[in-house]
Amino acid sequence: MVSVVVLTGCTGELGADPEASASASSGGSGSGGGGYGAGPLGNPDGTKPGLAAISSEADRKSARQLIAQVRTAGRGPKTGYDRDEFGYAWMDTADGVPLARNGCDTRNDLLQRDGQELRFRSGSDCVVASMTLHDPYTGKTIEWSKQRASEVQIDHVVPLSYSWQLGSARWSEKKRRQLANDVLNLLPVEGRANSAKRDSGPASWLPPDKAIRCSYAVRFGQVALKYEMPVTTADKRAMLEQCGG
Repeated sequence: MVSVVVLTGCTGELGADPEASASASSGGSGSGGGGYGAGPLGNPDGTKPGLAAISSEADRKSARQLIAQVRTAGRGPKTGYDRDEFGYAWMDTADGVPLARNGCDTRNDLLQRDGQELRFRSGSDCVVASMTLHDPYTGKTIEWSKQRASEVQIDHVVPLSYSWQLGSARWSEKKRRQLANDVLNLLPVEGRANSAKRDSGPASWLPPDKAIRCSYAVRFGQVALKYEMPVTTADKRAMLEQCGG
């Protein structure tokens, strides 16, 4: 018989207490009406769990101000793009981002950050065997296990191939590895929603849950600003529109 270790929520280095997150304000860590966990304005490094809705007008104004800082440029060709240009998937050695070199790969770091009722593989305090996930993109609660691995996928908020077309083709390998493994740019979500998104920007794809779209736009903008990466004019316009701009 295989034994498992059970944890409810995540604390400390891997994320804030989910109950505390759920009870805070929407600009910081609030939930309700869309998403779960931390709002993007109060989670600038992405280490807190989930993605909660932005609902107050003051926070929506702050969201528009953040998005307004993002530069725009035309989307270039995808020539030369390969996932391997960003390092192997879910590497723990991408220095310069939260949770790097903690002995656990990026994927499992994210499952621990956002999941509840965590169960680990026997003998491991890293590999998540099952969990409950509140998916911010669809608003669904997913009871996930490794036997149904594809039901939850890790989304790059700013897709890697999108970044390639907006300038990361000219970045150093170190910077590309950082983008691919930065928890600010990563969310565990419903697999079907992630597959539907593909490498789209906000003008072409937005989360099905309309209540979370402003938060998604802010997170997209936060990643773009951190990596000094532009977005297309159409994408910036769509991002502002989601926050009332």
